Amino acid sequence: MPAAPSVLTARALLLDMDGTLVNSDAVVERCWSRWAVRHGLDPREALKVVHGRQGYATMAVLLPDRPMEENHADNRAMLAEETADLDGVVPIGGAPAFMAAVAALPHALVTSADEPLARARMGAAGLRMPRVRVTAECVGASKPDPEGFLKGAAELGFDPADCVVFEDSEAGILAGRAAGMRVVGVGPRAGAFAPDVHVPDLTHVRVEADRADDAIRLHVDA
Repeated sequence: MPAAPSVLTARALLLDMDGTLVNSDAVVERCWSRWAVRHGLDPREALKVVHGRQGYATMAVLLPDRPMEENHADNRAMLAEETADLDGVVPIGGAPAFMAAVAALPHALVTSADEPLARARMGAAGLRMPRVRVTAECVGASKPDPEGFLKGAAELGFDPADCVVFEDSEAGILAGRAAGMRVVGVGPRAGAFAPDVHVPDLTHVRVEADRADDAIRLHVDA
């Protein structure tokens, strides 16, 4: 018999973008494979660590001896390249309905993309841009540091323990846990990193608002 759905209760939701709401894997693989080849790296190995982090942090992992200012300069060029390449950017399964369901509920986008890239990808996927968002420009440290999620919770006005994170990557799941939040892992990457619950996509999540106690109940068919 199939397992009964899990139910998580929260007061606010913090949503990653790439791999969670938007499938941008095709663009990421194109851009980062070119970057890896230019730097004499194996693209297959590079792609194992790019998801979830800001570009400069990925570069620091892959080229540990390179000065950080070079990583930041390269990252600016990478962001521009990714923003211009929207071929194959589509919504994750269930994302349009999910975003409609949370529209009137406390939620924020917490992404390693900068504002132009986030707007470009959400637009290409046909998804509404949340009013509250924490993009790369808003933080001093990349995931897996919890700064972005903690800022999102603070801007929404909720304690970390009252928030549930939706994430797809190891760096993002570690960041959510470090922030003291529960994590719904989304997609094929997430299952390996022990989120609280794991779903193939957002068609497996039903959002219910309980107006009596201002709670958000997430019915998760894992």
